[in-house]
Amino acid sequence: MDDVAALAGVARATVSRVLSNHANVRGAVRERVMQAVAALDYRVNPQARGLASKVSKALVLVHCTNPDAEPNSYYDSALELGALRAAAAAGFELSTLSLFTDDPRRSDKLIELLASGRCAGAILTPPMSDDVALAKRLIELGLPAVCVAPGDEVRGLLAGVGLDEEAAGHEMGAYMLALGHRRLGYVLGIEGHRSAELRHAGFARAVREAGMSEDAVSTVRGDFTFRAGVICTQQLLDAGAGISAIVCANDDMAVGALFAAHRMRLAVPAELSIVGFDDAPISAHTWPPLTTVHQPVRAIAGRAVELLVETVGRGSALAPTFEAVEHRLVIRDSASAPHV
Repeated sequence: MDDVAALAGVARATVSRVLSNHANVRGAVRERVMQAVAALDYRVNPQARGLASKVSKALVLVHCTNPDAEPNSYYDSALELGALRAAAAAGFELSTLSLFTDDPRRSDKLIELLASGRCAGAILTPPMSDDVALAKRLIELGLPAVCVAPGDEVRGLLAGVGLDEEAAGHEMGAYMLALGHRRLGYVLGIEGHRSAELRHAGFARAVREAGMSEDAVSTVRGDFTFRAGVICTQQLLDAGAGISAIVCANDDMAVGALFAAHRMRLAVPAELSIVGFDDAPISAHTWPPLTTVHQPVRAIAGRAVELLVETVGRGSALAPTFEAVEHRLVIRDSASAPHV
């Protein structure tokens, strides 16, 4: 900045005002400074600017996972990419914070980071976005946060963005029943994961509306991983319940279900239909390609960042509103009418 000031023949403070778009700068002076900036290829150092202004230009995206399980690679990476693009567009940097579900200090670690001033605010993802106690602590301490797929109680406390998971699960359930399936398996997500539980709740509602007994659906608990899809599918089919279709709470498990079916020499979908959820890139490249529900993860993360940046800029929390983004059923080749 000193070099720019010397070349433009102005004070350092004048350069600062020009770069901050301050209104009280004469046009000729502003032009001279910008010419010097271009000549020297000067770029603002965001860390230095943050230190000088006492306002951080960094945001943190919070992941909370089971340390013994492999990550949901598509969901996490899509969240990061969507958030990173929106943060960069707003002039912010983005970092990620990985916490473990079995760590009793996970909330404390996040609060310590935000309270240190190194980050201006946090984007909370499940299950942290379901944590009512954490949301209340953040509000009490005046620490900005926006949630991805928050639980009902947290929606009344913090701003959030996500899918209508129950409606999406219901649409998938209604589609599978319309195909004629009457004995189904359902691979659940991690216990307590609100989004996955709502997907199953919507599916179960479709079953009830069709006048079918809950016994028509056999459930087994997975953890969103490929391995879980393989194991759970084997369990469902070994039970000998005459299952003609398996619905998985995410695509990683659905790909695992496809692997298990192929290993058992079952034709998909002629002998067994398999569907997933999320519309991960891999879902279009399996054989057969997976029928699934498209969830615009990048758009959700991007909108969460926009809301967080608005919160930081205002210096006060936004009203605790929830913005629902649209989903859509993606029909491919892994589901059909049951084999007779």
